Amino acid sequence: MPTRDEIKQFSVMIEEMADKQKVGLMDAICHHCKETGLEVEVAATLISPHLKARIKEEAESINLIKKASKLPLWLMVQALRPLHFIML
Repeated sequence: MPTRDEIKQFSVMIEEMADKQKVGLMDAICHHCKETGLEVEVAATLISPHLKARIKEEAESINLIKKASKLPLWLMVQALRPLHFIML
């Protein structure tokens, strides 16, 4: 099990590599694994929640995965109002 420091170092390194080489995060991870011989399964355990969220956003932006529906704030408030009175 990787430590928090190892996870943070890996995430920072991947983000820097992606920015420097002007590639996506997934491509940066694959490139790093290929260069160092790190297995993809091991790299998966080193991905931080923040990096995971950025990868998800990137995948949604290029239509690799479906975009998560995001309700506008005013609509969420209106939807929750009836529940507020029930909970009282």
